[in-house]
Amino acid sequence: MIIDETKASKIDDKQSGNSVGKTTVLNLIDFCFGEKPNKIWLDPETKKEEYLLIRNFLRENKVIISLLLSKDLDRPEAEKILIERNFLPRKETIRRINDISYTEEGFIDKLSSLIFPHHSTEKPTFRQIIAHNFRITDESLINTIRMLDKYSSDVEYEALHLFMLGITFDQSAEKQKLTNRLRQEELFKGRLEKNQTKGAYETTLSIIDSEIEELNEVKLNFNINPNFESDLNSLNHKKYEINKLSSEISKLAIRRDLILEAEQDLKGDLSQIDLDELSAIYEQANNHISSLQKTFEDLVVYHNSMVQEKVRFITKQLPEINAEIESKQRLLDVLLTDEKQISTKIVRSDSFEDLEKVIIQLNENYKRKGEYSNIIDQINAVDKEIEEIKEELDNIENSLFSEKFQTNLKAQVNKFNLKFSSISNDLYGERYGLKYDIITGKNGQKLYKFSSFNTNLSSGKKQGEISSFEIAYAIFADEEEIPTLHFILNDKKELMDDNQLVKISKLVENLNIQFVASILADKLPSELSKPEYIILKLSQQKKLFQVPG
Repeated sequence: MIIDETKASKIDDKQSGNSVGKTTVLNLIDFCFGEKPNKIWLDPETKKEEYLLIRNFLRENKVIISLLLSKDLDRPEAEKILIERNFLPRKETIRRINDISYTEEGFIDKLSSLIFPHHSTEKPTFRQIIAHNFRITDESLINTIRMLDKYSSDVEYEALHLFMLGITFDQSAEKQKLTNRLRQEELFKGRLEKNQTKGAYETTLSIIDSEIEELNEVKLNFNINPNFESDLNSLNHKKYEINKLSSEISKLAIRRDLILEAEQDLKGDLSQIDLDELSAIYEQANNHISSLQKTFEDLVVYHNSMVQEKVRFITKQLPEINAEIESKQRLLDVLLTDEKQISTKIVRSDSFEDLEKVIIQLNENYKRKGEYSNIIDQINAVDKEIEEIKEELDNIENSLFSEKFQTNLKAQVNKFNLKFSSISNDLYGERYGLKYDIITGKNGQKLYKFSSFNTNLSSGKKQGEISSFEIAYAIFADEEEIPTLHFILNDKKELMDDNQLVKISKLVENLNIQFVASILADKLPSELSKPEYIILKLSQQKKLFQVPG
């Protein structure tokens, strides 16, 4: 237990048990597993303000956070992992595992290989796999199995939950990439068909061809000089090429703008995601810090690092598109020069005045024909791409939703539920279980969506359900030889009933599970108010970093 000893009589707007550092201790452990450092000092409510006293203290004093993991706390010779990190920027950054330094990416990869040695696929990520062990954020405190940020997709949860159940599915990352590509292509198709459907464009094009044929018949009845017909045909051909090329350039510009919009939307969305997500975490600290200064610079750096790879993936076609636009624009300039020269020759003809109306109508029809032909070609190309992506997804689904796969999945779910229902019944007399449904996602792909049986619970019982789930999962993972962390970090355990906390302490006593919880001292059950259960005591007079506020 990590407890706050601030006396109840002293708790007011300036002196609260929520500002002594209980949650920060949990965040420091999370930091050792790859979380960003600014989570320690960033206001989770505003997502902008920083507690500069803490940040400066950690940096100026070159504080190093060390975390020791052991396979067995009772055996000194057991295999261990020593993690060390500090808060200094760039070249002074310490990011060590067992005394070996790593880059940011290499640090996560090494931790993953040590803790989950047989996990070689891109999805789920290391941070997603360990998320359920860190019940710190508001989302993780009220959701039993959907413990990631609220913007995580069903496809991401599918990969995570299958992994947790020990179900091998090597195509999780590919399925997520294909799903993202499908969404982009369907968005592009929606832009192309914003005004009319493909069928409407094809019908209109047929009508235009008929009108062109009729106008050409009218034109043939005019008495024109021998060179006029050739010049006029050449002019019409040039205009058609110009309009078609212009439409192609327009198509490329649409795709370029769509990519740029997607890039901006992604950055904006993730920025908003972090703003909303971080706001709840800092709420408890914000009320009791006397000097906050606002800055957005570090947050922007943090957000940009999170979206860098996604932005690179979305924008990788831009150089090729821009080059193609420039190439076609140069060709268009040549065609426009040719058109001007031919038009000058025709204008000098005495017959032009008689044909002017017909030519104007022909030119307009050729322009529309080139424009609509290009739109139809674009829609056909997008339809082909969508069809190919869906075919690849279908191939994945044939394996993922096969009878053999589902039989294996049901068996694993049933095994887990034996543990989950038993432990939840021991804790508070109610049995809970894990279930899954096969749903259809927004893009038409099938998904496994997991959920717990009961959802309409008070916050106290919900925390009991979450604790039951975590304890049950640790036992299940060991029996199934699935690598997992054998500790559970819990914030705000004062929301849980005293009896449940006492029962949990007895339940984990003989299990290979470390249950770490922060709680106010006056909410701590008397049975647990013993030195052997308390690892850290904090108060307004004894804060975590001893930084005067």
